[in-house]
Amino acid sequence: MWLFLVALVGLWTLLCFFRERQVVSHLQDKYVFITGCDSGFGNLLARQLDRRGMRVLAACLTEKGAEELRNKTSDRLETVILDVTKTESIVAATQWVKERVGNRGLWGLVNNAGISVPSGPSQWMNKQNFASVLDVNLLGLIEVTLSMLPLVRKARGRVVNVSSILGRVSLGDSGGYCISKYGIEAFSDSLRRELRYFGVKVAIIEPGFFLTGMVSSARLCSNIQMLWDQTSSEIREIYGEKYLASCLKNLNELDQKCNKDLSVVTDCMEHALTACHPRTRYSAGWDAKLFFIPLSYLPTFLVDALLYWTSPKSDKAM
Repeated sequence: MWLFLVALVGLWTLLCFFRERQVVSHLQDKYVFITGCDSGFGNLLARQLDRRGMRVLAACLTEKGAEELRNKTSDRLETVILDVTKTESIVAATQWVKERVGNRGLWGLVNNAGISVPSGPSQWMNKQNFASVLDVNLLGLIEVTLSMLPLVRKARGRVVNVSSILGRVSLGDSGGYCISKYGIEAFSDSLRRELRYFGVKVAIIEPGFFLTGMVSSARLCSNIQMLWDQTSSEIREIYGEKYLASCLKNLNELDQKCNKDLSVVTDCMEHALTACHPRTRYSAGWDAKLFFIPLSYLPTFLVDALLYWTSPKSDKAM
């Protein structure tokens, strides 16, 4: 009996191994549009796919970012300026893409653009702090997707949405960031089930903590200090200076804790775009696989207790 089960598991593993390594044909003729290519995952993915011979359409927020990317890639790669919070910018970028892909359609849409600040304890923030993150990470992603979808549908292609492991486990001082990532998870699940009828596949990338500009200690510390300074004296008294100091200490140590190998994430993105049988979700990084994913399946009271024990405490906490 045990031998039969071992053989069955081994056969299933071999089947999965074989399926995951089947690659889509004629990749050199396929167009991929990537947002957030100024730096980080988007920049590396654009260079990675360009080296593979794919036709990369890279969207950058700044002309400087676009120029630097063009200098590192072949003439196949083209860039466009895109602000995902502005409808007119999205419409213009969609028309630009349409002119290039023609009747072939768009094989891949990678929604990678995102921001992490302002984020902090909810009582330090206002509605606009939440909205500014949601506008980029969630609403911008949705509008770009809806605008590009006819082109993706024509190619029976792929949509790859970059979420986060914090779209599985929400931290207590994340502001709009975790909210936006939970939203991406839900939108992607709905979209995948809807577009299956049209031959379009939707994949979600859930990175752990990686060292990009978005999670740099300097940026996050500056953000926390800014939120602290703008909040009321009552809130500052409730939380206390020790809470602020503890937050800053944790953030200053973040650079050393983050994975510096961004290719772990971009390899997942590339597989989602080029494999015949892409996964639904890609959890990138050992912290995602061994800590956050298991944590997400634990009873809520255990997760709450663990996060409470490891989080900074306010002076007036019970």
